[in-house]
Amino acid sequence: MTTLRAFTCDDLFRFNNINLDPLTETYGIPFYLQYLAHWPEYFIVAEAPGGELMGYIMGKAEGSVAREEWHGHVTALSVAPEFRRLGLAAKLMELLEEISEKKGGFFVDLFVRVSNQVAVNMYKQLGYSVYRTVLEYYSASSGEPDEDAYVFCALLLIFAGLLLCPAAHHSRSQLTHRPFPDGPTSVASGTPAEVSQGQGERRGPRAPSA
Repeated sequence: MTTLRAFTCDDLFRFNNINLDPLTETYGIPFYLQYLAHWPEYFIVAEAPGGELMGYIMGKAEGSVAREEWHGHVTALSVAPEFRRLGLAAKLMELLEEISEKKGGFFVDLFVRVSNQVAVNMYKQLGYSVYRTVLEYYSASSGEPDEDAYVFCALLLIFAGLLLCPAAHHSRSQLTHRPFPDGPTSVASGTPAEVSQGQGERRGPRAPSA
């Protein structure tokens, strides 16, 4: 039976089978430790009966409560190739959304490489809509701009969507099929935001795998 549990420091030395995927961003150990220290409830791993790590999700809560921008953010989500098509990514997303709701979040957002069509399709199936496109958000190993990112967003509370996640008067299922009022927008890469799924926060050269 698959076990969903909190990610631990020891897992940093066991998740190479997941991070070797070319679309999974890999960071230095201090980056992961920062998330474990500040948002441990947002760092969840799926473990197989034999002890192999199957996949993980890493995120955080951020934004302004007063401006109704408090939300959950998916920093990274990845499943090892041998454990895909089992619904693990959807389950991990569901857990992160539940945590964000308990924390009073208004929505969940995440960033995806525009070329990662598998992830794009999955998030749309989960009820997420493209809010905008961030130009040249990802960087190549040389540090040069590499690829644009889609910003996906899904409401947790219907009344919350007047700000960063638009279309407040529509249900989540409607958002899946209905574009935002002004359609997706493109913004410069300097926009203060972060990325995920395929994913990971915007950075320069790839850090070595832990």
